[in-house]
Amino acid sequence: QLQASGGGLVQAGGSLRLSCAASGHNFRTVSVGWFRQAPGKERQFVAAVHRNGPGTSYADSVKGRFTISKDNAKGMAYLQMSNMRPEDTAVYYCAAGPSVIRSNLESPAAYTYWGQGTQVTVSS
Repeated sequence: QLQASGGGLVQAGGSLRLSCAASGHNFRTVSVGWFRQAPGKERQFVAAVHRNGPGTSYADSVKGRFTISKDNAKGMAYLQMSNMRPEDTAVYYCAAGPSVIRSNLESPAAYTYWGQGTQVTVSS
């Protein structure tokens, strides 16, 4: 199972760090992605890190502002969000999958396990 946490209300320009805790998974064997979904919109790719590392993938809208990281020993993944904008407002989900290939890191369908989501709201 995956448990996402760390969401909240932040002003534009502020920062938040989301955490994703895994139980029952060997984190070394899975790729991890963060996705977000705003009301009335489809789930959108945010960032991902492949299980074999190094190398990360980011949506153009968050490049230079968000950083994904993965701590295999702790079974944790993080999404550090900085210089946040109102358009970053969404429910954020972490996902993991043992068979995600690099070319599919941005595809929600490639991931097997999903957390419950954490709300992030950015006020202007």
